[in-house]
Formats: sequence, structure tokens, C-alpha cells
Amino acid sequence: MAPAKPLAAIYLRVSTQDQALHGISLKAQEDALKNYATSHGYEIYKIFRDEGKSGKDLKHRPAMQEMLADAESHKFQAIFIYKLDRFSRSLMDLITTIEKLKTWGIDFISLQDKIETTSASGKLMFHIISAFAEFERNVTTERTRFTMESKFKNGGLITRAPLGYKIVNKELVPAENSYVVQEIFQTFLNSDISLTQLAKKYGLSVNGLKKVLMNQTYLGKVKFGGETMQGKHTALVSPELFDRVQEKLGGTTR
Repeated sequence: MAPAKPLAAIYLRVSTQDQALHGISLKAQEDALKNYATSHGYEIYKIFRDEGKSGKDLKHRPAMQEMLADAESHKFQAIFIYKLDRFSRSLMDLITTIEKLKTWGIDFISLQDKIETTSASGKLMFHIISAFAEFERNVTTERTRFTMESKFKNGGLITRAPLGYKIVNKELVPAENSYVVQEIFQTFLNSDISLTQLAKKYGLSVNGLKKVLMNQTYLGKVKFGGETMQGKHTALVSPELFDRVQEKLGGTTR
């Protein structure tokens, strides 16, 4: 008895604009892919069609989602597509999806681009594409970090204003209730009031009160990436007051 042939899924996508501009019909794609798959020794498992769908987003293509679910369930051994941009116009989506297919043991073949994960040359081409995608990710990460570090070094990396401050033109400035912060620090340091009572007095939770008392933003500092440095905003408490509060707070919490 002859061994069963491996099964292949065929994925077809063509938008209304594609058909108008280039005359690329689903029927033409289907016939080419059927012939290509059978010539490589596969039987057709199923043909998945997304008609009139955008190439930008995989999540809103029902046939694509159905095919990927079947791939994860190992219902076939390979996916054949007509061209890479039929599958996705997002390089990151393409690489991420193909990497998932590799973990599921599903081969990926693009007819027009001569890219497949079944041969040495196809794997090399895929690795080149993956390398460019990784390079793009790293460049984006470095650019983002550089921007944030520049803001941090200028003391401007504040995304949310703590009690006593407000954000004006992306900068931290004392708010109308800034005096409350000094009151909280002085009351805690110079009285026997408990954390619970003090928190209740200012409408805070005990944990919220502790965050206020330990927040170095009130010293005029900012934090980023585990570092603390002097910011551009006005301090609301002195270093001496802050340090004395930390000493008492440490004894109180213990």
C-alpha cells in the first residue's frame, strides 16, 4: 500500500483593488497553487479564501484565522500561497506567523517569491527576511530608548503627576494643592498620628500614603530604567525632611 501523501492548505486573498488594477483573480491563484502543490507531491487539504480583505491585518480575515487554527491542530503539513503580500503586507506579522508555523511543524511555500521552508535555499531566504525583521525591531527599540533617555536626562520624563503636582506643557509644576505634600510630611514626622489616621485625613489608602512619603519626585528627582537623577521640576520637600521621614517610616513599618 502506497504511503499517504502529505496534505497542503492553499490560502487565497485578493482585494477588490487588486482585481481592478492587476486582474489577479482568486481562480488564477487557485489553479496555479493547485498545480504547484500537486507537482510537489501534496494532496489538497482545503482551500482557504479571503475575498476583498485587506492585507494589513491578519486578525480580521476569517479564512486566515481558520487556517491557522487548523495548522496548530496539525490537520495538514504545508501552506501554499501565491505571493507573500497575499499573506500579509506587514513584515512583522509575516515573520511572526511563519515562526509559529515552524514550531507547529508546518512548511510554508510562496510560489511567486520562490520562498519555502522545505529546502536549504528557501530556509536561507527566510532567515535573511527574519534578520531584517529583527534589525527593524532593534532599531525601533534603540530609537525609543534614546528618545526616553534624552527626556530623562533633561528631567522631563514624567507621564503622570503625583499628588501636589500637575502637568503643564508636558512639564511637572506645583499644583494649587502642593502645600498638602509638605503638610503630610510634617504631620507624619512631628506627631504621633498613625499611618491609618493620616491616610484617612487626606483621603488616601495606607499604601497610597506610603507611596507619597517615599516618592523621590518630591525632592525634584525623576526615575527611569532603575536610575534616579535631578529633574527640572520644583521640589516640594527638602532632602533633610525627606530623609527624616524615611527613618521614621522605616521604624513604623517594622
